[in-house]
Amino acid sequence: MAYLALLTSVLMLICLALSSESVTLSLKLVHRFSDEARVATPGGVGWRLPSVGSMEYYRTLLRSDLHRQKRRLGTRYQALYPDEGSEAFSLGNDFGWLHYTWIDIGTPNVSFLVALDSGSDLLWVPCDCIQCAPLSGYHSSLDKDLGMYNPAESSTSRHLPCSDELCQLGPSCKADKQPCPYNISYYTENTYSSGLLVEDKMYLASGDGHGSTQASVIIGCGRRQGGGYLDGIAPDGLLGLGLGDISVPSSLSRAGLVKNSFSICFKQDNSGHIYFGDEGVSLQKSTPFVPLDGKYLYYVIEVDRFCVGHKCLEQSGLQALFDTGSSFTFVPQDIYKRVSLEFDKQVNASRADFDGSPFEYCYKSSPVAVPEIPNLTLMLTVNKSFLVIDPIFNAYGEQGQLAGFCLALQPTTDTLATIGQNFMTGYHIVFDRDNLKLGWSHSDCGGLENSTKVPLTPGKQPNRPENPLPTNEQHSSPDGHAVSPAEAGRAPTDHNSSAVSSKEAFVQQLCLLLLLMTQFTVFSVG
Repeated sequence: MAYLALLTSVLMLICLALSSESVTLSLKLVHRFSDEARVATPGGVGWRLPSVGSMEYYRTLLRSDLHRQKRRLGTRYQALYPDEGSEAFSLGNDFGWLHYTWIDIGTPNVSFLVALDSGSDLLWVPCDCIQCAPLSGYHSSLDKDLGMYNPAESSTSRHLPCSDELCQLGPSCKADKQPCPYNISYYTENTYSSGLLVEDKMYLASGDGHGSTQASVIIGCGRRQGGGYLDGIAPDGLLGLGLGDISVPSSLSRAGLVKNSFSICFKQDNSGHIYFGDEGVSLQKSTPFVPLDGKYLYYVIEVDRFCVGHKCLEQSGLQALFDTGSSFTFVPQDIYKRVSLEFDKQVNASRADFDGSPFEYCYKSSPVAVPEIPNLTLMLTVNKSFLVIDPIFNAYGEQGQLAGFCLALQPTTDTLATIGQNFMTGYHIVFDRDNLKLGWSHSDCGGLENSTKVPLTPGKQPNRPENPLPTNEQHSSPDGHAVSPAEAGRAPTDHNSSAVSSKEAFVQQLCLLLLLMTQFTVFSVG
């Protein structure tokens, strides 16, 4: 073994010589379980260190290596999705124009059709209802019935006590062991959900084919709903995907199951996918999230200006919330007017008035004569551009024929814009929570490895079934959230550190290869 040690030393010297072009400093290395470390261990606990060469010595090293690997890899799965499938879909007016996915929770498991909402944190479902939306009447739209959750019937459920750090309303409780209440209010008038917090199992499948798993997540036992939730929006619950510690992505990452990221993809046919742990593709564009009032509470990005066609509008910058819980996109009144007027100027079509449409700028069209639609682009920081693939909403006649289209943009009195699901269509959208950035790449939403490009302008859809416009009552304001989720408590990653040069990278890789070969030889001989 002596010659192997000598070989290792020689290789180390070669690597140091290759990689060093200036004066170097040296320090003596002491193994943590060596006699020197035993003597130097503070607090008189040196005797607890295993003897060098003993079985306990090697077991301790192995445990340490395994622990380090878990720390380095961080996750057990590349990606996870609900075991009912990763598919997300929209059912139009029947379900408030949001996208939904099926999930299973509890033991025995019960299925729920939950709305996907990146603008809030909590996963809640109808439960022990005092006031909930009716769960019947959707048989024509769904392949199975909507579910109702009862914690008492699940062997894996437990009420979250008021003393738990995830209980935001804990200070208002009379006793620490009391079940933790929750109450979430939304911007839409009188829309809310309230009840008790429960911890239970959620069933997930692996995106890389390595089986299934169960994860403990926090669930809102939604005993009372109001506003839009009684009118057909999210009748069977809502899956909050926000930055708060109580959200499902936070729970999965905290448990070491997946990386702290998730992705969503929406297709033009109202289908899509959701994956937990997905960090996207290497060539995707990205832009950093920005804080609101110094805190990272929502997925907010900075928009420098809007461009319609080849004309960019000056002084049209704003901050925008990427919110899958909003069907459409809302911008402040002044910017809305400027973007709409420029769109109206460039589109080669006659204005139309579709009965019940909440959109102001609508135009006539037909399956055989679809006018060219001006591009709508969001210019972001660092010269990144987000081209809106589908900025319009098609209107259909009684026979399912294309009758026209509307600019799917609405004004808001809020200074914060909302980028809704319609502007995300055609993209693989990645919410990278570790690095606090939004990623996107063109995709037909075929799956994790599928990022093929799709047309950049809306194509003809002659076989599209009748799909009525949303009503004014359904989408008169964005589905925002008045209650703040738990503060993420993370700072942006510093991307300004200098990159390693190609020469240094080559030397590092060579050294690593040589050392690995040496270690393999040592292992084989040993």
